[in-house]
Amino acid sequence: MENFVVSARKYRPVGFEEVVGQEHITTTLKNAIDNNQLAQALLFCGPRGVGKTTCARIVARLINEQTIENPLMGNDTFNIYELDAASNNSVDDIRNLIEQVRYPPQQGKFKVYIIDEVHMLSNQAFNAFLKTLEEPPSYAIFILATTEKHKVIPTILSRCQIFDFNRIEIRNISDQLKMIADKEGIEVEDEALNLIAQKADGAMRDALSLFDLIVTFSKGKKVTYKDTIDNLHILDYDYYFRMTEALFGENTTDTLLIFDEILKKGFDGHNFIVGLSSHLRDLMVCKDNATVELLQVSDSVKARYTEQANQIPLSFLLTALNIASQCDINYKASKNQRLHVELALVKMAHLNAALSLAQVSTNGDSSKKKL
Repeated sequence: MENFVVSARKYRPVGFEEVVGQEHITTTLKNAIDNNQLAQALLFCGPRGVGKTTCARIVARLINEQTIENPLMGNDTFNIYELDAASNNSVDDIRNLIEQVRYPPQQGKFKVYIIDEVHMLSNQAFNAFLKTLEEPPSYAIFILATTEKHKVIPTILSRCQIFDFNRIEIRNISDQLKMIADKEGIEVEDEALNLIAQKADGAMRDALSLFDLIVTFSKGKKVTYKDTIDNLHILDYDYYFRMTEALFGENTTDTLLIFDEILKKGFDGHNFIVGLSSHLRDLMVCKDNATVELLQVSDSVKARYTEQANQIPLSFLLTALNIASQCDINYKASKNQRLHVELALVKMAHLNAALSLAQVSTNGDSSKKKL
């Protein structure tokens, strides 16, 4: 049996053109290398799984004019040194690094030191590193990577050229997963890829790990929407559409029965109310053609959102969203959490009557003033 290689390693970018969603970073780095204007110290910061270490390795290879066809070959080269600051965070570790910097490269033009999770260095280690980072030998380049820039001391920040990596957009993650699925001969549904992209929370590595999980879970080489929601334990869009329809129709019975059905499927009440808030927000976004693009779902689901949004007035959505938000805030403090959610749902189910009564009262007051 051949060794399985996870997609996050198999499809790791080997060039800037393959990096997803970080064009502002890759363009700047490419121009700096082409114009021979690369700083001696770079700080890559941003969320997990967005390409910080990958870009660092690409920079290291490009400035030494090395090519790599297969990302699984790794970085077995005399010119690239990778250090994990989480396990090498003492003064002695930094002193050993400084000793290595003194020696010029055996081959190539530059020695590149990639220090991952640099915020884990102790203050003493940071201070020991300052002079070398500010005035390294001409052949030394330092690339620091961190997910928590605020933990890096200001004296280090002032010596580095800082690159802020963005969370990768859902659309970009979905497109990348689609490309990988085509290469692997896997049949996929767009709704499934969109769910995986949303669950990844802007991290391409997380998305690829989830994609591998769903492919393993599914029968044959096919990734379906149903398999995805079952495996990732995500509540189907249909529940939120049904719940909103029952709430707007003032159907308290269906409202409570749908919520009971959701709980019996093993979903947490808190997750449900957070999901309902997101659903109401998405309906509100669909009320205006200018903001409908903020809805990051597949076209078929977007059409369903638009249809339901056209049936429900904005006043109902805003008030229901406020009730759901208050329920979310107070959920953990509640002694009876199921009743807490049910009470919020019943309030939403009677919103139309309350809004109508408020409107009648307002109109009555206006008539009295005229008289």
